[in-house]
Amino acid sequence: MALKDLLVYVDQTSHASERLRLAADLARRHNARLTALFIRELSAAQRHEQSVAELGQGSAEAITHTNRRIRHSLEEATMRLRSALDAIGLEHGLEVEWRCLDGIASTLVPQHARFADLCVLSQDTSAVATATGYTFSEQLLFVTGRPVVFIPAQGTFDTLGRHVLVAWNSSRASTRAVNDALPLIERAEGVTLLAVNPAEFSERYGALPPQRMLEHLKRHGATVEGIWLNDIPTGSIAEVVQAQAHKVNADLIVAGAFGHPKLWEKMMGGVTRDLLARMTLPVLMSY
Repeated sequence: MALKDLLVYVDQTSHASERLRLAADLARRHNARLTALFIRELSAAQRHEQSVAELGQGSAEAITHTNRRIRHSLEEATMRLRSALDAIGLEHGLEVEWRCLDGIASTLVPQHARFADLCVLSQDTSAVATATGYTFSEQLLFVTGRPVVFIPAQGTFDTLGRHVLVAWNSSRASTRAVNDALPLIERAEGVTLLAVNPAEFSERYGALPPQRMLEHLKRHGATVEGIWLNDIPTGSIAEVVQAQAHKVNADLIVAGAFGHPKLWEKMMGGVTRDLLARMTLPVLMSY
């Protein structure tokens, strides 16, 4: 499957333009259509500011001024990001679409993401969970049925998907992530297959050796090398994966996601949660 329809979720944060630029670079290299989705929803800081004004001792004039300032901030972000999308489309000859909606992002973004081949959004650094017990980004990952690329909330990145590191552990989730990432893997300039504690795969899943996945990716035309690391403590796996990704100059990590969204349990695999919480490179995850 080719990547032909990409969705990037942009918001009022300062890194939204970075996210848009990276998504556009990916769309350009895959000759894909790029849709930027902006939800006119107050940020946590704006909601707090509004509450303080309304519940405090401020005058009606002060409350009106606060609400006007918040609306102006939303309008400014809307115009800035839409202009950036239009400029990117003209510069790279991309087919682009701007969608600006009123509502709740955690409800609307999953609906739109289901009609895209890939969704790009920011790492969620908020400690506030939704009613499901997951953060916004975690919930999006589990309910869309689509692969999601998380861009770290901090740092800048020149490219996305030119050198891919695949974190492989022979599980169903890992297999799904590799399959969803195949369009990127096939066009990447380099691919690294990383297996951490591969001997445990056979014991846990009755799995075949990771060399078999190496051969599979090569049949898809990937320029791929394998790295097998042993005796890594479970609590250090996410850190080791990211360290190896930096070592080989990867700009994207592919990993499976472990969780239990059907029961909405507040339960997620430790490596998945560690990668989402402390990511230093973009990560593609599938569930």
